Amino acid sequence: MIVGGGNKQGRQGSLFGRKKTPAAALAEPQSPSASPAANSGAALPSRSFGSGCCRKLGDCMSMDSIAPPPKLKQQQLLITQLQQQVADLETQVEKQKELRVMYRKRMERSQDYLRFCLQIAQDHGFLDLIIGNKDYQECNVSPISSPTLPASASPHQQYHSQLTALANQATLNGWYIHPQEIELQEKVAEGSTAEIYKGVWRGLDVAVKCIFPDFFRTNDSGVSFFLQELDTLSRQRHRFVLQLVGASLDPPNHAWVVTEFLGTTLKEWLHGAGSRSMARSVPLPPLPDRLARALEIALAMQYLHEQKPNKVIHRDLKPSNIFLDDANHVRVADFGHARFLNDQEMALTGETGTYIYMAPEVIACQPYNEKCDVYSFAIILNEIVTGDYPYIDTDFGPSKIAMQVAEGNLRPALPEDQDGQLVELIDLICVSWDQDPSLRPSFSTITSALKEIQRTITSHTSQPTQALDLRVLS
Repeated sequence: MIVGGGNKQGRQGSLFGRKKTPAAALAEPQSPSASPAANSGAALPSRSFGSGCCRKLGDCMSMDSIAPPPKLKQQQLLITQLQQQVADLETQVEKQKELRVMYRKRMERSQDYLRFCLQIAQDHGFLDLIIGNKDYQECNVSPISSPTLPASASPHQQYHSQLTALANQATLNGWYIHPQEIELQEKVAEGSTAEIYKGVWRGLDVAVKCIFPDFFRTNDSGVSFFLQELDTLSRQRHRFVLQLVGASLDPPNHAWVVTEFLGTTLKEWLHGAGSRSMARSVPLPPLPDRLARALEIALAMQYLHEQKPNKVIHRDLKPSNIFLDDANHVRVADFGHARFLNDQEMALTGETGTYIYMAPEVIACQPYNEKCDVYSFAIILNEIVTGDYPYIDTDFGPSKIAMQVAEGNLRPALPEDQDGQLVELIDLICVSWDQDPSLRPSFSTITSALKEIQRTITSHTSQPTQALDLRVLS
């Protein structure tokens, strides 16, 4: 509908109609009310023509607003693409800023650690000796002759002697396996240093960890790494620690670790197969069953930490390194990063393990002891109780998570406790991932606490569970 009187329609008719001569324009009345022809039938054609044109003009304007020209569409698409590129660049800039801050903090911590080492050397009388040797070398080195260095074995010769000793021990104790005795079947997993196959050895299903030959060719410490894992595994005799079946000791082509075959990890039991996601792909097991698995892990770690004369620090405890057998009992596995320490010794190798489960002191490249495993267990225990991946509710990447954890500003979200049954469990989690390692409890204390918590929760649950028989473990 067109809004307006005859005067407006008359103007529209003159605008879009035939062009009038100047004489006709002068002869036309100035006021619409003064001329009867303004409301007569003679003016209808002009009004009708003008009205139709206005209606068509409105239609054109409406169509233009709904369907913009192709050129405008291309401009809008280009603007959207540019905005997305700007957003991506801003994200990259933020990541670079985070990395720069993290590297700066690492450098500062490395400087602090070097000062710490120099202080230790001075306290034990080594500093003067180091400075004296340096001065001696500077004073005695000449372009004509060089000091004669004492003959020493090369790293390869040292590794060869260690390998020979371990092979003799394996043969004597009956766990040396010739590669031809093993029938490799399907590949079940792959890591950064090895592939894991399901195999058969003398009719027994086994897992065969085949370390990549290139790992030894490109890593001077490859043989040492291989021997350390074997040495650690060969000493373990515990129900909840992965059992070594044997090994092929012929690197680089046949560096194989043969263990009992277990098809499921704690990660898959909790979350299902696949990568990290907030959506669950498998039902969450009942809480008493999950607590039973946590208790078994704690018992295995207590066994490792209480070995004499040297305790075993795992240093890479995480759900993907914990396997489950057919009865869903756990096996702590993957001792490639493990280390033997005495009661007074501190480890110094920084950033060993996986960021999400790594203790703050390890991230910060500070000296640490077995309490770094307690921190990792606390992250796992919280994951077991909540059923969620650690930090899944944040947008942080591994580097930013590590930086925030090292500063004491970040921990995973704690479980919700609507009925008040998880108070003691939440307290145990919080004290076990405390920023101060000395305040974290030992695994002996953790196992005792978990047994009491499990009794309390199981007594409030009527459904049957696979809870660990506490009478056998007490």
